[in-house]
Amino acid sequence: MSEAEQVPASAPEAAAAVLDALNATDSNGTEALNATAKFVATPEGTALAYGSLVFMALLPIFFGALRSVTCSKSKELGENDYDSGFRNAADMPETITSRDAARFPIIASCTLFGLYLFFKVFSQEYINLLLSVYFFVLGVLALSHTMSPLMSRIFPASFPNKQYQLLFTQGSGESKEEIVNYEFDTKNLVCLLISSVVGVWYLLKKHWIANNLFGLAFALNGVELLHLNNVSTGCILLGGLFVYDVFWVFGTNVMVTVAKSFEAPIKLVFPQDLLERGLEASNFAMLGLGDIVIPGIFIALLLRFDVSLKKNSRTYFYSSFLAYIFGLGLTIFVMHTFKHAQPALLYLVPACVGFPVVVALFKGELTEMFRYEESSPEEAGAKEDSSESEKKDQ
Repeated sequence: MSEAEQVPASAPEAAAAVLDALNATDSNGTEALNATAKFVATPEGTALAYGSLVFMALLPIFFGALRSVTCSKSKELGENDYDSGFRNAADMPETITSRDAARFPIIASCTLFGLYLFFKVFSQEYINLLLSVYFFVLGVLALSHTMSPLMSRIFPASFPNKQYQLLFTQGSGESKEEIVNYEFDTKNLVCLLISSVVGVWYLLKKHWIANNLFGLAFALNGVELLHLNNVSTGCILLGGLFVYDVFWVFGTNVMVTVAKSFEAPIKLVFPQDLLERGLEASNFAMLGLGDIVIPGIFIALLLRFDVSLKKNSRTYFYSSFLAYIFGLGLTIFVMHTFKHAQPALLYLVPACVGFPVVVALFKGELTEMFRYEESSPEEAGAKEDSSESEKKDQ
């Protein structure tokens, strides 16, 4: 997160790809760009900007966590047609294991340094053109997926909703292999059309509202579709990115350089001069999507743990949610106190991990919380096949 900055207004595999990019470029959300900014925000403008950023950050975490529960139930039942977008295998969650979590900071660091070298060697204009097209496609799909449940409630029951399937195969006979298999309906096409309009708006104008619509969609899809398999994995991931965040922000100028050059909807922005200039405002405070998605997938895991306890309580979810608000507020406070950009994960990680652990200790459920395990779709399928074969043998 950073102070007044002069910048352009700017599915699980897709969500994972976006997560790699946002962590490589802006996971801390604290690019120190304010050194060149001449605009001095008013107290009202600053309060409005940071209040709006905090509110926007909470939306994908809250609703993404709720949708992750539905997504997880569909995974356990072996279903992939839950009502939240294009119904296909790509809508199933991607499970992050402890090995994935341990490698993630290394991969993110390599990606970050690779982008740094790219921007040093090649023309920034052409790189950002390619990135704009890439994120245009991902953003349209992510926004369509996000809007679909809402559209299903808006359209009347009498709406002529036809079913479609997009199928590409390779080979023939027994060797036939599916390459693409999308099932969708008329409502999904309406969502795709609306999302495409937003995408063209972003592509042509780089307007901050279009940027935020895509950013919120990316964050919500990330929280919904990226599932940690247990709490220990979450601690490994958050701990690793905690070190990554601090090192690349305080130890080098790599992240700042890439963040200045990288034009993509991987951060939420809000103008501090909105009261003076309206929608044409151009001096932004910003929050990287990594500061939303990384703690968000851990908070979503704790909500699914709450559900597994079957106690009709959401203690761990609400405690971690409040911890996130506290950590983000502390980031803003420290930043303004010391007048220096701060890596938000420095404060978010201890808060989001520490609060639930203290609650679990108080309730005597710490062991149960760390024993909670979610299996990947492949593991679930293997267990189901094994149980069926055992029944046949009997």
